[in-house]
Amino acid sequence: MATTAKDVLALASEHNVELVRLQFTDILGSAKNVTISVQQLPRALDNQIMFDGSSIQGFVRIQESDMYLWPDPETFAVFPWTSNGRKVARLICDVHLPDGNPFEGCPRYVLKRALGEAAKLGLSLNVGPEPEFFLFKMDANGYPVVETNDRGGYFDLSPVDKGEAAREAIVFALQQMGFHVEASHHEVAAGQHEIDFRHDCALATADNILTFKSVTKTVAQQHGLHASFMPKPIFGVSGSGMHLHLSLHSNGKNVFYGPGCQHQLSDTARHFIAGLLAHARAFTAITNPIINSYKRLVPGYEAPVYVSWSSRNRSALIRIPSSTRQESTRIELRNPDPSANPYLALAVILRAGLDGIVRQLDPGPECFDNIYEMTDKQRQEAGIVSLPGDIMAAIRLMSEDSVIREALGEHVYSNFVRAKQIEWQCYSSRVHQWELDEYLLCT
Repeated sequence: MATTAKDVLALASEHNVELVRLQFTDILGSAKNVTISVQQLPRALDNQIMFDGSSIQGFVRIQESDMYLWPDPETFAVFPWTSNGRKVARLICDVHLPDGNPFEGCPRYVLKRALGEAAKLGLSLNVGPEPEFFLFKMDANGYPVVETNDRGGYFDLSPVDKGEAAREAIVFALQQMGFHVEASHHEVAAGQHEIDFRHDCALATADNILTFKSVTKTVAQQHGLHASFMPKPIFGVSGSGMHLHLSLHSNGKNVFYGPGCQHQLSDTARHFIAGLLAHARAFTAITNPIINSYKRLVPGYEAPVYVSWSSRNRSALIRIPSSTRQESTRIELRNPDPSANPYLALAVILRAGLDGIVRQLDPGPECFDNIYEMTDKQRQEAGIVSLPGDIMAAIRLMSEDSVIREALGEHVYSNFVRAKQIEWQCYSSRVHQWELDEYLLCT
């Protein structure tokens, strides 16, 4: 693993790398990259590669467009395939202004800033993600069609799971790039899969999610398939989530572990849970950022709808896994989906939890009942509220939450909201197939 610019140059030479992709994300989480020849790598490592920020979603206006990519040496990895016979590597970058200051609209910087707030309290965040995705067939022109390549179900195997070969190839590719893959399996819906990788510090995990999505799409394409991280591409079946397993550490110790406490959860863990519950409706705009995200967050498909926590209830927003304790003590946040920008999502989640710690909030009693089967009155009496029903409701809740707005920073917040308003306007004015099916004949 590279830790310095010198290490990167040595590894590039050792692996006969000819091209290097300098990667970053825009505010909405779309991966961007600038490809340079290996001869330009010393300049890149000296932070001298410039690009036009005005062309990137939510970055800057044209009169202030010059920006610089600062590669993180620890993210250097060689892709396990070639491009036109050439070896290609990648570096994930932070975006900086010409004066050397970090760009406030850089999602990676937003997460670093949140991690800095945790560090002030002597804390660091570890995250283990469980991203899900669908594999779809492609037509003769190479465009995806909403037709899965198998009819498998949860934990099925070949020949029912016809995506097994592609999924295994994705795992092998990730392992060659340094991932510690813990499990991979077919999910509940036909054509749906999950690959889990080992927990890591929050920044590395966000980098890994970015890499995971691009590798998955590339390898799927090599198998004649399209990998989609759309949360709910098919009506009537389970959507794709990205459950996040979270734990806080201090001086190498897991501070969520509380021997002698209920569920062996420390007061710090309970405060963190309370912070997530207090801000969940507001940060859902970031963890579930597209219109389609809210087609997944409906009753009946294992996705959380209600703001609650439980040690054994999978209908709750936050679950406490019962299999491990001590250094493996963690909480599972179940509403995020893989369309989220991982840097922004982890930033708002962390700041929400820290707010609970600072204010010593109490999460209240856990919910053991199936919340989907409770009546509105029962939920109201239990103090259980629902997540927002669409992206604009989520935006409104976010606008009222100073903790989440501060976590994002004004630049990211305002540009994100503007992008979502435009997206909603386009969606609302479009005539959809459901309207034609429902109204064309009977009106």
